[in-house]
Amino acid sequence: MEATKKEHHLIVSVSPHVRSEETTSRIMWSVCLALLPAVLAGAYFFGLKALFITALCVVSSVISEQFYLKTVGKKSVVGDGSAFLTGLLLGMNMPASLWSFSPFTVHVPIVASFVAVVVTKQLFGGLGFNVFNPALIGRAFALISWPKAMTIWNEPAAALLAMDAKTTATPLGILKEEGVTKLIEVFGDKISLYTHLLIGNRAGSIGETSAIAILIGGLFLLFRGYITWHIPVSFLGTAAVLAWVFGGKGAFFTGDPIIHLISGGMMLGAWFMATDYVTSPSVRKGQIVFGIGCGALTMLIRLKGGFPEGVMFAILIMNCFAPLIDRSFKSKVFGALKQTKAKEIK
Repeated sequence: MEATKKEHHLIVSVSPHVRSEETTSRIMWSVCLALLPAVLAGAYFFGLKALFITALCVVSSVISEQFYLKTVGKKSVVGDGSAFLTGLLLGMNMPASLWSFSPFTVHVPIVASFVAVVVTKQLFGGLGFNVFNPALIGRAFALISWPKAMTIWNEPAAALLAMDAKTTATPLGILKEEGVTKLIEVFGDKISLYTHLLIGNRAGSIGETSAIAILIGGLFLLFRGYITWHIPVSFLGTAAVLAWVFGGKGAFFTGDPIIHLISGGMMLGAWFMATDYVTSPSVRKGQIVFGIGCGALTMLIRLKGGFPEGVMFAILIMNCFAPLIDRSFKSKVFGALKQTKAKEIK
């Protein structure tokens, strides 16, 4: 019997040769899903106005992107979810007190959304070409332009229909001005302080207050493989060590790292902002360096700067260094070393 002849077809194509079913759209909407627990926690503690501010940022971001693309004659890419995600993150970084008509401050999230989507992303070439995190640039622009409106913090209402709320200082603000003793006194004792910081029953931005809700979303992204541990762990680990060493009054190694880790935007920044694909390094070693830089700059600003918070500025500064970090830790081309040695022999 004659052997059956098998035909083998060699398919030649451009890289990448290893493909995945994951798409940009699927990743973006999955991140939005991961943020849902933090959004719901913000709505519970700050009332419906927190949802209004978040929704306003989302709608403004989507409309801004659609308007720009239509104006310049480009195809709409609103369906990929990137504008929606930018608006969602921006809304989570806003104070619930912005939903106020006396004084009128509702325009702040609208303008910030336009700056985030159009100026920071689209004018740089669109998704994948922006240098800085769009949501953080939008928040930074709002903070610089309307500092008073952006630094009025509502006391948690813990009621979905609460539209009026008292203003108060954030835990980091109290820690900065009056020290850890006063902070513990405000919450009763250290255990109560930790508990309130973990669940989110404290003043702050809408989506950054509940550390547990953010951690649930972060672990979901980690489990699905959308992010790796390198940036969050190096970010939080560096911040914890520096807070412990330099965060105390009068002596080294007397600071409380737990307060710094679960206060302010540390958790939201480490899990959702610093891990942005476009504005962070893609090489694993570079991601660790990036995270260390974010943690170090955050604690430098918190402990020695004029602001009680430093996550936003730290991430934006490190965004500048992301391309340089990637080039410094660039993987060697397969076979390049052997070719170099062969040339030296000749």
